[in-house]
Amino acid sequence: MIGVGDRMRTQQEVCRLFHEMHPDREPVSQSTVSRIERKYRELGHVRDAPRQGRPKINENVQQDVILSALENPHCTVRQVSRDLNIGKSSVSNIFKKVKYHPYRVRLIHELAEDDFDRRTEFCEYMMDHNNQNNGFIANILFSDEATFFLNGHVNRQNTRYWSQENPHWMQEYHTQHPQKSRQRRLAAQSKPLAVTPVNETIRLLCI
Repeated sequence: MIGVGDRMRTQQEVCRLFHEMHPDREPVSQSTVSRIERKYRELGHVRDAPRQGRPKINENVQQDVILSALENPHCTVRQVSRDLNIGKSSVSNIFKKVKYHPYRVRLIHELAEDDFDRRTEFCEYMMDHNNQNNGFIANILFSDEATFFLNGHVNRQNTRYWSQENPHWMQEYHTQHPQKSRQRRLAAQSKPLAVTPVNETIRLLCI
C-alpha cells in the first residue's frame, strides 16, 4: 500500500496517518483509501475524470427530424419518435433547438354568400333597438356552446403545425352537421344558468 514516507503501509495505517496529519478534516475510511489507491494504479493520478454528460444528438438524426416536420408539418412528437426510432424527449429537444413551434389551427365558421349581408342587418337591428330601449341588452339570453363531433372532425387541441414562423393556419368548419353532440350554456345579465342539450335549450326559449 502506498503511503507517506519510506515504506509501504496498510490501508488502516494510511487512515490513521491521515487523521494525525489533518485532525481538522473529516476522517477517511479504508474503503475510500482503497478506491483512491486503485484509481492511482489504473490512471497514474487521483483526479476525477472529466464529466461526459449526455451524448450529443447525431447530426443525421437531427436532419431526419427536421425533414419529417417539413414533409408533414402536422406530425406529432410521438409519430416522429416512432418513425425514426428515437426518444420523444430527443425529438422535442431538436424542435426546440431549431426553434420549431407547434402552432394551433384557427377554426373559423364557414360562411355562405349571403351571410355577410345578414350580419350587417343584424348589427343595424341591434343598434336601433338599443337606441330605442336602453334596457334592451339586459333582456337578451347570451349563450356559449361546446360541440363534440362524431365524424373525425379536426380537434383544435390535438392539431398542430410545426414551423419556425406562424403560418396563420385557418380552417373552415361546418356549424351544421348531423354527426355531433352539442351542449349549450345560457347566461342573462352575467349570471350563468345551466348546461343543457341544444334541443332542450330551444324548447326552453320557446316556452
